[in-house]
Amino acid sequence: AGPGRGGAERPRSPRCSRRAAEPWRASWASPTAARAATSSSVFRLGNVVHALVAARRAAELPEVVPRLCLTGSHLSRALYFVCDAALWLRSVGLQPHLDKPKWHTWATKCYYCSLLMNLARDWYEISWRLEQAALEEKAKENSTWQKDGEELNGVKSDGLHSFLCQLFQILKGNPPLLLDLVKNLCDLSGPLDTLGIYKTNPGVIGFCGVLSSLVGILTLASPHLKLKQ
Repeated sequence: AGPGRGGAERPRSPRCSRRAAEPWRASWASPTAARAATSSSVFRLGNVVHALVAARRAAELPEVVPRLCLTGSHLSRALYFVCDAALWLRSVGLQPHLDKPKWHTWATKCYYCSLLMNLARDWYEISWRLEQAALEEKAKENSTWQKDGEELNGVKSDGLHSFLCQLFQILKGNPPLLLDLVKNLCDLSGPLDTLGIYKTNPGVIGFCGVLSSLVGILTLASPHLKLKQ
């Protein structure tokens, strides 16, 4: 026996045919799905606004390098969220003709640029602290009665070792800077692989993603561990 009582299939109404041709409309017909989609769009818009507000605040920082790095980072994040919103419109069928690979590449490039700006800011913080440590070390050396030649030879012989020790002490003494550096380096693995700059395996990307998420959760749970602007 067929689908109908007499074995004959019932003709579909034009309304049912339109729903079959446009499956995304069926999800919008559900009030729960419509509310979820609306909440998602509002959330994406909020991310863009939050990034622009953060960029405006960063533009008022007194120091030049952090001001440029953080402003560029937040603006890049805003562009990333715009691309993400465009991809979301494509996924729900509001922009079916959107070039998904192109927008995905643009989003990845914006995210990559934001991470580079964050890393530049981290390196500025590290280099500034290294310079301060070098000045303090030089002041201690000048206070001693040893000869200048012996001191210079000692610095040349263990220059790299001294640099690594100072770097370790700086990161150890500044947990927010260490966590921010670790998170940015971990987040960098994904864009490097997607853009073809440095190919790696999914296991490394997954591990870096988990580590970055743990650092993010830690900084949310303990705000004092978050690197301040």
